[in-house]
Amino acid sequence: MNAPITEAEQFLLRAAERGRARNLPYAGEVTPIEAHRLVNAIGARLIDVRSRFEYEYIGRVPGSALIEWKSWPDGEFNPHFLADLRRQYAPDDIVLFLCRSGIRSHSAAVTAAEAGFNRAFNIVEGFEGDLDANGQRGHLGGWRKAGLPWEQS
Repeated sequence: MNAPITEAEQFLLRAAERGRARNLPYAGEVTPIEAHRLVNAIGARLIDVRSRFEYEYIGRVPGSALIEWKSWPDGEFNPHFLADLRRQYAPDDIVLFLCRSGIRSHSAAVTAAEAGFNRAFNIVEGFEGDLDANGQRGHLGGWRKAGLPWEQS
């Protein structure tokens, strides 16, 4: 008799299905709630790819690692992104990338997958979610809107 599938396994299967549906080159997409539960249940690694400024002053997920995708204020790509990722994580780790809205984290997941990280996932909606009708973030989804733990300096 097969063992019942765990909640974490269900999340990973759904994430992979989302990835296949969108023809993504990485393992898949998780929601903020799924990401939070994966970190707590199986020790998935949450990597924030926003700028240091965003991470420190807008807010961050406790226990997340910061590996900037682009720097602030110039928006330059971090040429050490992959080296920093490889220094901290193994290619078979489950790595969950988070940014403000899910755009930079998508790019980070693509780059990680191309570099051999076969369990790279994007956190859709990001930390602050999409822009609302007034051009503001934080009202239409994201980590904070989901009521998940976060802290601010």
